[in-house]
Amino acid sequence: MTEITFVTHDGARYALSAAPGATAMETAVKNSVPGIDAECGGACACATCHVYVDEAWVEKVGPPEAMEEDMLDFAFEMKPTSRLSCQIKLGPALDGLVLHVPERQA
Repeated sequence: MTEITFVTHDGARYALSAAPGATAMETAVKNSVPGIDAECGGACACATCHVYVDEAWVEKVGPPEAMEEDMLDFAFEMKPTSRLSCQIKLGPALDGLVLHVPERQA
């Protein structure tokens, strides 16, 4: 299992265990993390699972691919650390990952 923590805009922390190969979005939705709407169900067709990758994890998570970058244009208050959680596949290399949830989704 991979441990992941979501921090909501009001500072609430959700420390979760993710199944191998699950995405951050799937883990958030399964555990009812507030602020992760995931309207497209993980198809990278919206920006309602937008998160900010914690600075300590940016390099390990890596940059978004072209399709994700296009969708991030629709995200609320996009930042250099913005990613769509549906595109972050979890595994041992991301054990301990911290993601911040924006105040609202697009």
